[in-house]
Amino acid sequence: MGIGSALNPSIANSSRPAPAVPERTRMLLEAPVAPTLLRLAAPNVLNLLAIAGLITFDGLFVGRLGPDALAGISLVFPWVMLVQHAAASGMGGAVSSAIARALGGGQRERAEALASHAVLLALGLAGVSSLVMLAGGPLLYRWMGGTGAILEAALAYSNVAFGGVVSVWMLNLLASVVRGTGNMGLPAAVIMGSVLGHVIVSPLLIFGGGPVPALGTAGAGWGLVISFGVGSVVLLAYLRSARAVVRVSFRGFRPTWALFREFFRVGVPGVMNVAITNTTVIALTAVAGHMGRDVAIGYAMGARLEYILIPLAFGFGTGIVAMVGTNWGAKQFDRARSIAWTGGVIVAAACGAVGLFFALCPRLWMSLFTAEEQIIRVGSTYLQIVGPAYVLYGLGMALYFACQGLGRVMLAVLANGIRLLLAAGGGFIAIYWMSAGSAGLFAAIALAFVAYAALTIAALSQVKEAK
Repeated sequence: MGIGSALNPSIANSSRPAPAVPERTRMLLEAPVAPTLLRLAAPNVLNLLAIAGLITFDGLFVGRLGPDALAGISLVFPWVMLVQHAAASGMGGAVSSAIARALGGGQRERAEALASHAVLLALGLAGVSSLVMLAGGPLLYRWMGGTGAILEAALAYSNVAFGGVVSVWMLNLLASVVRGTGNMGLPAAVIMGSVLGHVIVSPLLIFGGGPVPALGTAGAGWGLVISFGVGSVVLLAYLRSARAVVRVSFRGFRPTWALFREFFRVGVPGVMNVAITNTTVIALTAVAGHMGRDVAIGYAMGARLEYILIPLAFGFGTGIVAMVGTNWGAKQFDRARSIAWTGGVIVAAACGAVGLFFALCPRLWMSLFTAEEQIIRVGSTYLQIVGPAYVLYGLGMALYFACQGLGRVMLAVLANGIRLLLAAGGGFIAIYWMSAGSAGLFAAIALAFVAYAALTIAALSQVKEAK
């Protein structure tokens, strides 16, 4: 019997006492959909501001070191964001979904076991990430067009960021454990504090001051590792306290493959989805790079706005995952679907508003990063063409989170893969076959967003109710 039945005396077995339901879980199961979703998303606006700060201020600080340094971190940035998004919305979404479904089904002990497994998962994934990027980074950045001073700046940042990438994995997976219980405020506040710490510490480490030497682009990497590491400690302390709905405990702990498999079942497709999203930017950065430095930087700085849309969608998406997952686990299928579509409309409207604003005022964004007119012109063209399509990008991302809450994400991941093929393949055709230049590349990106929205709608519609 699901918790949905336990909450309804008319369908509960009168000879069987209803299980105790945490107040947060009851809210996810019973409260009005739109107000509850907005309530859950509100703290995650802090996450939006935090990640926006990480994206914007790194560019502002490093940009003062010159175009080569800015171009260098532009090569690394998609890979850092790949790990960030894999940890937050890929594997992190799987963690939240698994815990929400366990709590929705009245299985609190299982939820606590999942939380403890999430810590080991963070350590393992961090080790793999570090090994791959420390060994393969030089080859990747050369493939993306990095040479000379640009490659040197890229490696200085990359080696530090990926050497300490455990802080990124741990912060995000622990935050996902807490979100799975319906608590959005604490993770948002901790991540906000971590990024503010990064913004405060990074300039000192980049430019030096007093006894602190100037570390250049490596300083931005150290700022990330240190601040996210502190945030991880704060969240772990909370999850080991009596205040947490689910607690992390290793007393008598024995790892179980079945629980890791619960993460991997949803998380591996989720990480694939994140990889596809970031590979799209990486591939398009490489294509733009072969059109010259100004086009490469103009596209990279314009596309950074997409990295703000992603945490905006994620801010609502965490609430969508928790609400959809809890209701699906309680077999309240109609309510779960209503949450999915309501969230899709809200996220589409929010992302569309951002895209339209910067399509009309593109120089407000581009002038944050550079004063070079040619770079501003290219980036402005990107925003004018692609910005209006962000409404569809937002809808697609929201419905992906809904599929994640349902525990069925493969078709939504496939939709994102098709977007990659359409954007990169269409851009290649526009540039080399149609001689349409950078405007043709940007038009292909916009059309790919249209296809992505249509395909994620189809993906959600295909999910069947559990027996």
